[in-house]
Amino acid sequence: MAYDKIAPTASRQKEPRAELGIWLRALREARGISQRQLADELSLPYYTFISQLETGRGKIPSARYCDWAKALEQEPRDFMMTLLRYYEPEAYGMLFGDTQTTTN
Repeated sequence: MAYDKIAPTASRQKEPRAELGIWLRALREARGISQRQLADELSLPYYTFISQLETGRGKIPSARYCDWAKALEQEPRDFMMTLLRYYEPEAYGMLFGDTQTTTN
């Protein structure tokens, strides 16, 4: 799939969650689905949660990482590592030793 290689870009000018949100939006758009369709696939009561994530104003609950990975057609381990890199950069650095390396 062409969007398997989509990865968030590291930039010092943007907040990490905003960068991650851009990546999540790119994954969703690569699937050709709307925010509402993704919310339906994930059984979310409000599609606006997707909008909040895509603008960096929210966080995917860790218990739902696998559901999101599947909905966005991503390998769950790599998807979780990317989320960890942006949500918890210190933990990512301790585990993997490099906070600048993209996993996708």
